[in-house]
Amino acid sequence: MDSILQDEKRCYVCGCYTNLQCHHIFGGTANRKKSEQHGLKVWLCYNHHIGQDGVHRRQDMMDCFHMKGQKAFEETHSREEFIKEFGRSYL
Repeated sequence: MDSILQDEKRCYVCGCYTNLQCHHIFGGTANRKKSEQHGLKVWLCYNHHIGQDGVHRRQDMMDCFHMKGQKAFEETHSREEFIKEFGRSYL
């Protein structure tokens, strides 16, 4: 998995190395493909991905990932390009 947010296969939240799953920061069918294309994905352990404390259950965590993903994208692209690609700004 190529990610612009991390270079090591470990949970982005807690740092563990077990039960890892790939999380596309911007979901939905179209945005998942765009996340893949731009490296906007991170490794998460089961608990931080779909478990009780996971990004798919906590809007605050989802919002944080959206902001971090947009900031990473904007290191090499403009905000206008981000909005064109993902439909809105999260910042």
